[in-house]
Amino acid sequence: MKKILYLTDLYYDAKGRDYYKEDLFITECLKDYFDLVLCNPRNSKSFESDVDLIIFRNTGPVSEFSDVYNSFVERVKSNNLKTFNEFKGKADMCGKQYLIDLTLEGFPVIPTIDSLENFDLLPQCDKFVIKPNDGADSIGLEFLTKEELFNRELEDMLIQPAVDFKYEVSFYFMNDTLEYAMYAPDKDKRWELKRYDFTHNDEEFAQKFIRWNDIENGIQRVDACRTQDGELLLVELEDLNPYLSILETDSETREKFLKDFRDVLNRQF
Repeated sequence: MKKILYLTDLYYDAKGRDYYKEDLFITECLKDYFDLVLCNPRNSKSFESDVDLIIFRNTGPVSEFSDVYNSFVERVKSNNLKTFNEFKGKADMCGKQYLIDLTLEGFPVIPTIDSLENFDLLPQCDKFVIKPNDGADSIGLEFLTKEELFNRELEDMLIQPAVDFKYEVSFYFMNDTLEYAMYAPDKDKRWELKRYDFTHNDEEFAQKFIRWNDIENGIQRVDACRTQDGELLLVELEDLNPYLSILETDSETREKFLKDFRDVLNRQF
């Protein structure tokens, strides 16, 4: 059997999510098809040349071990290591600059700037959101009034309007195929997710960002919010190590996802 190094942090404490349960479930299902070993990304270097494929999964925010992560990515590129996801994404894999780029390109995204010099690009509203350019899991997120915004030091911070939305919804892709979608009916309980029956228009919205990112091999999660006007706006395109909420899906969805995952992994060799 082919050897896989599965990178995860089983002890990372994520609010509202059990990373370790998801990865233990997935690896339990993969172990009968591959020689599989789990490893924290901080300890992966000595094992990387001994496997056929490296899967980068629930490691927590890479900003918390940025030196280790950057060294890993350099080894991937210099040693031609085969990884899943492949490291060619333009979204969260590279920070949050893509939200600014997509805003300027006219994509349906929450308007995002990184300098008050471009404040006119944002719609008028009562509250604004600031968050670190390399942030994740809502770390460092704050809500400010316009007055507070103009009296803050905002280096390396993103600025967005505080959108009044109905709910958040996530679309989960295996390569370019939409596997399932989940949403939070109660926007105050964003990790209490339920199945979302997406429409053709919903799928086309999510596919815009998958096509833009152009990752051939990987799992991606398109996070969006539904505004009070019914419009979908991108919140985040997670192309590095998206949490899948797979244990919250029904058994049929889980089985199909895992079968598709095995098939896609087998095509990597």
